[in-house]
Amino acid sequence: MTVESALLSRGLDEMLAEARAVRDAAFGNRVTFSPRVLIALSEGSQDSSAHCTSAQPRPGAASAYLGPDEALAIAANGARAGCHEALLSLPERAEEHHEVAGAWLAEHGYATTLGYLIAMADLVRSKTGLLVQTAAGALRRDELAVLRRVAASQAVTLGSLRQDLVTRCAAAGRIPMAPLASLEAAGELAIPSSAAILVGAGESRADRLETLSAIAASHRRHGHVQEVIVQGFVPVAGTDMGNEPGEPLEEHLWSIAAARLVLPADVHVQAPPQMSGDFGLALDAGIDDWGGLSPAATAGDPASELAWTSLDRLRRATEERCHTLAPRLSIYPEFALEPGRWLDPNLSFAVMDRSDAEGLGRDDPGAVFPEQVSGTRQVGDGAEVIIVGERSTAWYSGAPVQPPVLVQGRPRGRVMRGGAVAEVLSGVQAGQEPGVDELVTLFSARGREVEAVAEMADDLRREAVGETVTWVHNRNINYTNICTFKCRFCGFSKGPLSLNLRGRPYLLSLEDIAQRVREAWDLGATEVTLQGGIHPDFDGDYYVEVCKAVVEAAPGIHVHGFSALEVTEGAKRLGEPLADYLRRLMSAGLKSLPGTAAEILDDDIRAILCPDKVTTEEWLFAHETAHEVGLRSNVTIMHGAVEQPIHWARHLVRTRDLQKRTGGFTELVPLPFVHMASPIYLQRKARRGPTFRELLLMHAVGRIACRGQIDNIQASWVKTGIDGVRQLLQAGVNDLGGTLMDENISRAAGASHGQGLTPTDFAAIVSPLGRPLRQRSTLYGDAARRGAVRVG
Repeated sequence: MTVESALLSRGLDEMLAEARAVRDAAFGNRVTFSPRVLIALSEGSQDSSAHCTSAQPRPGAASAYLGPDEALAIAANGARAGCHEALLSLPERAEEHHEVAGAWLAEHGYATTLGYLIAMADLVRSKTGLLVQTAAGALRRDELAVLRRVAASQAVTLGSLRQDLVTRCAAAGRIPMAPLASLEAAGELAIPSSAAILVGAGESRADRLETLSAIAASHRRHGHVQEVIVQGFVPVAGTDMGNEPGEPLEEHLWSIAAARLVLPADVHVQAPPQMSGDFGLALDAGIDDWGGLSPAATAGDPASELAWTSLDRLRRATEERCHTLAPRLSIYPEFALEPGRWLDPNLSFAVMDRSDAEGLGRDDPGAVFPEQVSGTRQVGDGAEVIIVGERSTAWYSGAPVQPPVLVQGRPRGRVMRGGAVAEVLSGVQAGQEPGVDELVTLFSARGREVEAVAEMADDLRREAVGETVTWVHNRNINYTNICTFKCRFCGFSKGPLSLNLRGRPYLLSLEDIAQRVREAWDLGATEVTLQGGIHPDFDGDYYVEVCKAVVEAAPGIHVHGFSALEVTEGAKRLGEPLADYLRRLMSAGLKSLPGTAAEILDDDIRAILCPDKVTTEEWLFAHETAHEVGLRSNVTIMHGAVEQPIHWARHLVRTRDLQKRTGGFTELVPLPFVHMASPIYLQRKARRGPTFRELLLMHAVGRIACRGQIDNIQASWVKTGIDGVRQLLQAGVNDLGGTLMDENISRAAGASHGQGLTPTDFAAIVSPLGRPLRQRSTLYGDAARRGAVRVG
């Protein structure tokens, strides 16, 4: 007995329970939706289905098609409202069946309906950044091949395969298998596809199972069916089936469960939430996706009745079933993370630009592409990029912090019932140390789960260091922006392959450096941070001379300088063992190393970001050696460019393991990738930095991962901004870093939060939280003798 035939004899409750189990095993407790805008380009159709009004002229329409300006205006409004997807609906080959359609196309310079669809898909993507999914009927293989260049995915509705129903529901002469043939052709072309079945239009349960089996077989051959949409039939007045009774709720639930049980486990099952007054019923039947949700102003989209005003209702219904809600793109993560297989090269960046680290849709909507960099302005030693046009609303571009927003004093204990995140947090609560897999799970947190992770991190912060927030009075000295290395993320260094966005090349003299140190000392600084490019003329003795110049200018100042790359390269150019070289630097005045040059400690990612830089093992060796000779250092992690949560987790575990051996790390400092003038972003090969949810989780999960090993978690205000830092202080962070007079590196990449803060600025950050503020030394001792400021 086949699975399909067995389902016909099973009870509904039994099917629903099994469908939920299959769904949960495949996708956990995450349920997705697509923030999308529907653009109906035409109302004329070859398909004059008895249940369909698409063959009828648009009431009051001035033409057969929506014009390019109208289509673009709808798309732009959708992008600004937070959509990621533009669903372009248009019937196949309308010009062959409707004289008015052919006349309009000819008048506007298009030979075919498909040609117009391709032009509109390209226009929408290039002007708004929205990813296009097309719903254009049963297209031929050659048509799909051309459309693949501009559309990330395609949707096709499969009616019943029974000839009598096809005859009833379609125009005379329509080939019954045409939609299925189109789905098969899409598989051959590696086009991510959505297949819809209609429930309640006269077909039997056996008919639906036959259609689902055909979809499953096509997917097993090609792996391209990303979702099956179980759409209930709604009678439409004015059609041949307008007086039909419609689809009973029980049939819809049965069909959802059947789809989940017949289809391969990696195929998502979707049902629109309008199916009943209780949104949760579809979850009970086994769906893991709600489909498209559109802004209310989107005319003609049935989902617009839900719109953003009902998104909270959908989230509540989802969370009540112990699931979390997450936005996605027009293609699912499994496809987005394999662009070489599933996307035309023309679309790879468009997908990446709207993706988060998991391949889902960014949950800080409003980033309208293209964001344009027109040049630079000189500011001090460095350069500041000038951004024109539609600026990203991402938090690090100076816009207000996007959700999730943590509120001081909010009732605690918001962890969800069940789910993998809750399970990991329970283990942490019991004293277990999370490994790579557990950390990846925590990075996947959404909604209430994010609050629960932040709450746990803040509890661990309180346990480790109490309520005091610390900061250090320091000055950055970026002594040169000339560099022989070719880090593809760096918007600061000036080299032969520079993109002319970094200002003029410069190299400070030793006297220039000494003068800046004296100024910092006179202003109360206790630390000077030294970092710069790897100048082709430097040897290791240059760094020794810099240390001497600093100490001579201000004997009491803490010299915090030189990344693992700088000390490794310095020792290498001298042919000197690293330990011996570090001891010479210490004799010249060096007191600690920054954790920069770490980026992501995973060589697969480093091969993309910084292929000629120190390897993971070389970075770890440099810091282990520094700790052995008596230097303290910190851990940084740059996130949000090309890596995924698995790489974040490996980075945290590798540095934690080193800390267990040496105890030499003073703090963890997450550094969000600032994209705007970064070469790898301008070359369309990276994401636009982390979302704020990802940034918050990086600090919170970092606190959880480092429990008992690294007590201090620092937030980078220069990359995150004041509003963002205040949120991070409620998610495990206890340190604000330094005053950073003359910070150049983040600003050169496009960050817009300034070059320095004062003690008063730090007090303003912390005051609303009611926590005490203390100036510290570099190594977290008391810095009171240099004019420390205490608040609270």
